[in-house]
Amino acid sequence: MSKQKTKKQFYLLSLGCSKNTVDSESMATLLDRAGFLGTTMPDEASVLIVNTCGFIQAAKEESLEALRELAASKRDDQMLIAAGCLSQRYGPMLVQEVPGIDGVIGTRRWMDIVPFVRSLRRRKHPEPLYHLPDEATTVGRDERNVLRVAPQGASAYLKIADGCRRPCAFCAIPEIKGTLVSRPMAAIVNEAVQLESAGIRELIIISQDSTDYGHDLGLKNGLAKLLDKVVQAAPGIDWIRIMYAYPGYVTDELIETMARHPQVLPYLDIPLQHGHRETLKRMRRPANIEWVYGTVEKLRQAMPDIAIRTTFIVGYPGETDEEFAALQQFVRDLRFDRVGTFTYSYEASTPSATVSWQVPDEVKAQRLDALMALQQQISLERNQAQVGRTLPVLVEGYGDGISVGRSYRDAPEIDGLVFVPGELPLGEIVPVRIDGAMTYDLTGYPAGVTPNTASRISLDNLLVH
Repeated sequence: MSKQKTKKQFYLLSLGCSKNTVDSESMATLLDRAGFLGTTMPDEASVLIVNTCGFIQAAKEESLEALRELAASKRDDQMLIAAGCLSQRYGPMLVQEVPGIDGVIGTRRWMDIVPFVRSLRRRKHPEPLYHLPDEATTVGRDERNVLRVAPQGASAYLKIADGCRRPCAFCAIPEIKGTLVSRPMAAIVNEAVQLESAGIRELIIISQDSTDYGHDLGLKNGLAKLLDKVVQAAPGIDWIRIMYAYPGYVTDELIETMARHPQVLPYLDIPLQHGHRETLKRMRRPANIEWVYGTVEKLRQAMPDIAIRTTFIVGYPGETDEEFAALQQFVRDLRFDRVGTFTYSYEASTPSATVSWQVPDEVKAQRLDALMALQQQISLERNQAQVGRTLPVLVEGYGDGISVGRSYRDAPEIDGLVFVPGELPLGEIVPVRIDGAMTYDLTGYPAGVTPNTASRISLDNLLVH
């Protein structure tokens, strides 16, 4: 590969969450505008970028491994840039960990990727360059007129804010991203309209805390107001999904708005983190357990078919057997549709690192297994309750005579799938009659289609495996 051919090509690897994916898409758009061409092959590019994740130890290790692999094979005519959360959090320490990194750009200045690349090309000495300003308020105010979206087939993530002002003791996000900065409502609505014009069927609203949208803009119930505007402006988007709601901020107005608009899916992700008051207090999280019970009841009364997803941390410093037992009972009581469970990850720069009683790793692992076993039975029962219903399914792929899609109950990548015999049209929302349930996934047939023996055998094989 000649230098001439690679001079204006870039390779961008995005790691971590969907919020990182949006930042990566925005950087790619800016590079495209500047005349760079994207490539999926690192050896074809002159600019190598890893948009890292540094939220927990496992994510940090994945990012370091990716950087080391690219650094080891990097040619003299290539530059390697570490972007994103790990870069913002560790800065020059990252270069010590991975010799061969040419530049480090943080989460708060992704919009400067093009001038940063040009600065690297002009540098006279081989020392790495850093672009890690602390001014989190610049994010959202200076976005170079680039869409803050990440299309994924017929779905698209739309980022409505960045940063977080919550004080969670285990979380480094405020350190990495800065405080909450909401994007202007008009810009978000305009992007929804553009996504509608592009044929997007599902809009997934994301931020670190979607229910805090508009707080810094002086808005009360900002997310509910935003939903009203998006629904009115982009009626052709079939599904609008809300991710990452903060406990205590799922207001009556938000619930009413969700229930009033058929476009807004009866689905909500509320990361609760634990179910015992004292554990939550140590986490510096909302500890009003009664609010959770009451709000889940309100959601289910307003939207009887709602799917509620949450996440929990087990083995948090100081978690006793009694506290873990209370978490298990909490899960039994509320019977969430989807649950993600993680063992506590020690993060040196967070307040939780100073708690003297750290739970042993083997106890963390035992509690993870116990909670997941409990939830798996609940998830199976919640899925079995769908058998006999006809659900709209967004078709995302097919192979070996079986189509794969998602129902309204399933967010991309983190929830379940629906398997349907035959090759259904990609990107279409098809009514599917559910006839089988697994712990996480469902099977079914297009409504009005009589199943044949061969297709039943294919689906039965899925149920077995």
